[in-house]
Amino acid sequence: MNKIITFIIFLALVIFSEGCEKLTLEYSYGLHTKIITVSGKTRRYAIYIPKDIENKHVPLVFELHGGGVYIEDMTGQSGYKSPYKLWMYLADKDKFIVVYPEGLAGAFGKPTWNDCRADCIVNSKADDVHFIDTLITILSAKYKIDSNKIYVSGTSNGGFMALRLAVELSNKIAAIAAVAAAMPAKTKCCSPTNYISVLFMNGTDDNHMPYNGGIIGNPPDSARGSALSTPASIQFWTKFDHTDTIPTVYTYPDLDTTDGSYVIKYTFSNGNNNTQVVFYKIIGGGHSAPSIEEQYSPLYERYFNKQNHDIEMTTEVWNFFKDKTLN
Repeated sequence: MNKIITFIIFLALVIFSEGCEKLTLEYSYGLHTKIITVSGKTRRYAIYIPKDIENKHVPLVFELHGGGVYIEDMTGQSGYKSPYKLWMYLADKDKFIVVYPEGLAGAFGKPTWNDCRADCIVNSKADDVHFIDTLITILSAKYKIDSNKIYVSGTSNGGFMALRLAVELSNKIAAIAAVAAAMPAKTKCCSPTNYISVLFMNGTDDNHMPYNGGIIGNPPDSARGSALSTPASIQFWTKFDHTDTIPTVYTYPDLDTTDGSYVIKYTFSNGNNNTQVVFYKIIGGGHSAPSIEEQYSPLYERYFNKQNHDIEMTTEVWNFFKDKTLN
């Protein structure tokens, strides 16, 4: 009898310890790469968990990569310069969870997003809206996510995808940011239904995503589709959100006079349900996220044009996001 009781106690301790381990793993601090299956496809994402969030509901920020970029490039694990890894420093400071999802392979065998460009034939055909929606559901079940503070930022193809989510998943997302991206000239998506705050951050000298609209690519490649001009894209959202038509304007100090660019911020406020449309115009900027800390090489700039070094993209986007709530 004593042996049986001892065994039962031992078994209970094992089960209890395993349960504690699972609970601890959910809030294991740091950066982790995960794999899930969505619509029969294996999908990857990286997630960063800051310390001391177990007892509070926290915001959730998605950062979407550009075409051909892997999540290890985004997080800095591959060794390349990455403005996007700075999300993790902000998460430590302000206590929120960061997720770096990865798209599926497109025509060139590297990760892409199925955004709204109807005339783009090189991107994946995956249901990426469902992928992000599934991640929101899974992560909300594992962690204490503030469902009113879910945000999406993306650059290039990822920026186009963020804009698709603003159209199709605005019932769950409070605000989006599109860097080096614009609204598609030919869309396969429906019209937006819910008011949502939108940020654009585009360079006037972007040689891949033309500031004045047109065919995308360097050189222009019709297989990559086409985009509206940046001003037309901004007008699309200011009109939809019914914001002020005259923005407040702020010119940032030109901290790096050698980078060939400077930044002007246009803020269109007082939209329906307290929405805003904000535009960071990078005068002389190329196809990249501005960064002070993570500066791209001259070789990168030779192909993508100048990167601005006067602002930190992640900081500016987070400052835009953090006071926005789901309408």
